Amino acid sequence: MKLSEFILLSEEDKKFAVMKNAVALAQISFPEITIFLFQLDSYYIEAYCNKTSKAIEEYRVLPNADSISHYLEAIPIDDLLN
Repeated sequence: MKLSEFILLSEEDKKFAVMKNAVALAQISFPEITIFLFQLDSYYIEAYCNKTSKAIEEYRVLPNADSISHYLEAIPIDDLLN
C-alpha cells in the first residue's frame, strides 16, 4: 500500500491495514500512552494507544528511517546477532 493511500484511509481501515499488513518493530511506554511502531511497505506508522481505554487514539505516519532513530534502542536485535 502506498503512503498516500494509507493517509486517505478511515481510522477503521488504518487499523485493519496495520493489523493485517504491517510488521511490529518496537514500542515506547509513557505514563498514559504506549506508542507502537510498525513498518508498512517503505514507511513507518506510530499507533498511539491509551493505556486506560486500550484504544488507538491516533496513527502517525513517519516517511523514512531517519524518523525512527529514537526507537533504535528499543528494537531487540540480540537474537539476530547469535
